[in-house]
Amino acid sequence: MKTMLTMRWQVLLFIYIISLTSVLGQVSYSIPEEMAKGSLIGNIAQDLGDSAEYIELNRERGVLLIKEKIDREALCAQTTPCALHFQVILENPMEFYTVIVEIKDINDNTPMFEKSDMKFKISESAVIGAKFFLQSYFLTKTDNFALKLKDQPDGEKIVEMVLQKSLDREKQEEIFLVLTAVDGGQPNLSGTAQIHVTVLDVNDNAPVFTKTIYKAAISENSPKGTVITRVSASDADKGSNSKISYSISNAAADVRNMFEINEINGDLISKSAVDYERARNYQIHVQASDEGGLTDSCKVTVEVIDVNDNKPVINIMSQTNVILEDSKPATVVTMVNVQDLDSGDNGKVHCTMNENIPFTLKPTSSNFFNLLTDSDLDREVASEYNITVTCSDEGVPSLSSSVTLTLQISDVNDNAPVFERSSYEAYIVENNTPGISVFTVKARDADWNQNARVSYILEDSSVNGVAISSYVSVSADSGVIHVVRSFDYEQIKDFQFRVRAQDGGSPPLSSNVTVKIVIQDQNDNPPQVLYPVQTGGSVVAEMVPRAADVGYLVTKVVAVDVDSGQNAWLSYKLQKATDRALFEVGLQNGEIRTIRQVNDKDAVKQRLTVIVEDNGQPSRSAAVIVNVAVADSFPEVLSEFTDFTHDKEYNDNLTFYLVLALAVVSFLFITCVVVIISVKIYRWRQSRTLYHSNLPVIPYYPPRYSDTLGTGTLQHVYNYEVCRTTDSRKSDCKFGRAGSQNVLIMDPSSTGTMQRIQSEKSILDEPDSPLEVS
Repeated sequence: MKTMLTMRWQVLLFIYIISLTSVLGQVSYSIPEEMAKGSLIGNIAQDLGDSAEYIELNRERGVLLIKEKIDREALCAQTTPCALHFQVILENPMEFYTVIVEIKDINDNTPMFEKSDMKFKISESAVIGAKFFLQSYFLTKTDNFALKLKDQPDGEKIVEMVLQKSLDREKQEEIFLVLTAVDGGQPNLSGTAQIHVTVLDVNDNAPVFTKTIYKAAISENSPKGTVITRVSASDADKGSNSKISYSISNAAADVRNMFEINEINGDLISKSAVDYERARNYQIHVQASDEGGLTDSCKVTVEVIDVNDNKPVINIMSQTNVILEDSKPATVVTMVNVQDLDSGDNGKVHCTMNENIPFTLKPTSSNFFNLLTDSDLDREVASEYNITVTCSDEGVPSLSSSVTLTLQISDVNDNAPVFERSSYEAYIVENNTPGISVFTVKARDADWNQNARVSYILEDSSVNGVAISSYVSVSADSGVIHVVRSFDYEQIKDFQFRVRAQDGGSPPLSSNVTVKIVIQDQNDNPPQVLYPVQTGGSVVAEMVPRAADVGYLVTKVVAVDVDSGQNAWLSYKLQKATDRALFEVGLQNGEIRTIRQVNDKDAVKQRLTVIVEDNGQPSRSAAVIVNVAVADSFPEVLSEFTDFTHDKEYNDNLTFYLVLALAVVSFLFITCVVVIISVKIYRWRQSRTLYHSNLPVIPYYPPRYSDTLGTGTLQHVYNYEVCRTTDSRKSDCKFGRAGSQNVLIMDPSSTGTMQRIQSEKSILDEPDSPLEVS
């Protein structure tokens, strides 16, 4: 019971708190009316109880208190017993109780009259002993009157008729007497007279009703002015004393406000529509009064007949409007209470709800229903439900009412991010700028809010042993992929990696996607000539016999381009030739052929310059020099190629001296610059000395002085490295046969003998010995 004191309470028209289970109970109290405000009724933590309008619940202590002063007559009128009914729902676990508080009556009303000052007209009536003056002597025998002789002071005697018995008009309205007067003469003479006594009416009879109790019935909501019944009373008196008027003597305000009576004929009439739910019967006291103030009373019992005039009242007993989407079936969402103030079949209620929703309505007790989940919920399918509960009674015609509960489905992180594509492929041209964005991966999460917030992560992997993070990076928020290095198509043509999309739920969910980056070729490599090999110290010549016919294949220029596609498509052109009319080069295959018959006038030494050009934009090219010897034997061309090597040595020596001269001029220029700077520093120091000695400073400039820094013919320092081969004017010629081709190799470092050697394919792999200048 101590744990119940810590429960949380809520008081509305009904007192309720939602939970997943419910237990029913009932507590009753009896209290006297007119208790002071704030009086203690009971400990609800022990007894369980409350009321919305007249009683309040102290949620901290769990006790019931008087909220408003209770007047039993105003609350229940003549209904017995008088009680307050309400419900209490406790939380954790849910317990449901019905509480009844009975209101007891105390003597707190003094008698009340409609008129504070009541006036009655009472006519004066004769009393016994009343005297009436008469002139005769004796009276006819009668029970009501007698004669009495009365002496006067002057000796005269008079006779009076004295009333000796009360008169009753209702028994005898007129009395006829004979008065006889006898004188004293002899003989006596007499005379008679007729006495007509009319009994005047006095109000000595009260009105009398024909019944002491009248019973009547009226349907609720009957229109104003409906005649309910008629009461009747009679008065034995006569004239104005028998005139009767009717009135309602109830002091209760509700009766006097609801009914009135016709003062003349006694018709009981409704002043306003009666409500069965407010009072099921009325006890009306009717009074009949004559003009003399005499009265009689009766009681009229009016039964109110119920009609189906109240719609069911639906109360949602919880304030929650959110439920988790992972709630299991049969989870209690809320409790619904339905009240119909009508009675009988008019108060029987059936409830239904809209279809095609994952909820059901299950009755738990009288007028209470539980709203339960009927199947699994999915916020991504429906994030909100408008649940309409409709309740109808069994009256004719049936009345119904509806209420709509908007229920939000709270998100649970049950959906992983999903990429827009199953895989991605992007292209980037080689020699790209590091840091540029390539494309964007995008994933969506069907969840909501934090559970739908997607972050992108580059998964660890490697390409050719290098971490993928050295190649690309991924923006965590936007999914933009950037390259972090420049790519070379000739080194790497494509690579793959995986990107993970992870949501912000707890625990987080994720999914992966494969991304492929394809490097596109750029024409950044010139063609490379593989044959003929350009050697630095030897001269290679192709032999052409003088009897060669038109189309004779002299040799073939072989070149490759490491680029791909059209960037590697090569074409060959003859740029220079000793005799252009003698040779041609195949545009596509690089074959050098004769285009006419060789004759004796053709020079022995022929020098051809062939250009190899690719098809890129812009195109790149390379040049190769092909030496051709037109002769039938090698000794015939020995002298020609010996002079050629001598000329080459002369050109090499000239190049050396030119470089040496340039180096000397550069040294002299640098020396002059150093000297000028030294002089300026010296003069600046002299000027500072004069400044501190307070002597006037007169700047001096030598004639035609100018600052040579950054001027002159050589503004930069150049370093030259000369690589050359040794040669000798004396050479040995060596001869060799290489298939169908005649190759002449002259080695200047030999003793001057020429050899003819077998030409092998390995000659294509010999390195070049160019003149390098850096």
